Amino acid sequence: MPMLSPDLNQLALLHELMLERRVSRVADKLGLTQPAVSNALARLRRRFGDELFVPTPAGMVPTPLAERLAGPVGAGLALIRGALAPAPAFDPATAQRAFTVGMTDIGEIVFLPRLVQRLAEVAPGVSLSTVRNTAVDLADELAQGRVDLAIGLLPQLQAGFHQRRLFRQRYVLLCRRGHALDVARPALAAYRAAEHLVVVSPGTGHGQVDTLLQRAGIHRRVRLTVPHFVSVGHLLARSELVATVPERLAAELAAPFGLVARPLPVKLPEVEINAFWHARVHRADDNRWLRETVFGLFGPRPPGR
Repeated sequence: MPMLSPDLNQLALLHELMLERRVSRVADKLGLTQPAVSNALARLRRRFGDELFVPTPAGMVPTPLAERLAGPVGAGLALIRGALAPAPAFDPATAQRAFTVGMTDIGEIVFLPRLVQRLAEVAPGVSLSTVRNTAVDLADELAQGRVDLAIGLLPQLQAGFHQRRLFRQRYVLLCRRGHALDVARPALAAYRAAEHLVVVSPGTGHGQVDTLLQRAGIHRRVRLTVPHFVSVGHLLARSELVATVPERLAAELAAPFGLVARPLPVKLPEVEINAFWHARVHRADDNRWLRETVFGLFGPRPPGR
């Protein structure tokens, strides 16, 4: 029966004997007794069928075989120790790192401007790219490490991922300034009679608005349906259309497009906007920093702030 290859501890001992050339020094360095070092050396000699180190008055002198083993063993141990060493702490001020964040088109409007501004302030070497929730399978992309973080109303990520709520928000009525519904409390009849812009938003929970309104017995006059929120501001600014949108989106679109947000004449449930990440990066310093940055920008504010 062939003898087993030496384990890492024996190779580490061989490496230290090459450096120190004395059993007593190796014992002190490795925290072993001298008999333990001698016994380990005896096992190595049997394994290789060679003396490896010969005692002399000047110390242990390596044999030619030991000298031949020294280079590869030392390099291998260094490689293993380097792989097992703790990764250096993530320093955003000096890091050169690219992150990918999955989000909806609403997220690109609501989150990206402030997030990019913060990165420019505190992490100049960090770059950011986004992927639309409708363009990829976010669950798979997060699991494979191709997406670092996902943000939004993303029901497909509710199970199997770490998540943290950023905020809750309601839906509001959005229309151009001076519209007939630009009043403090729009009437339900006027809301029903208005011409509506409806956004069909696949892959998010925002598509539930029409279902919720129908359950409340409200049927809208739909004049235009679009597949995303990017064009909402332009369309409302130049028409008599109204839209039912999340309040954070309304806040971002109001000033640039001359729009106003008004309360809906019907109560709809609030929705939760969350950040999602995979267990594989839960303890990674760089991902934790990105998450904390997002939480700090968009999460709940401490009392008094």
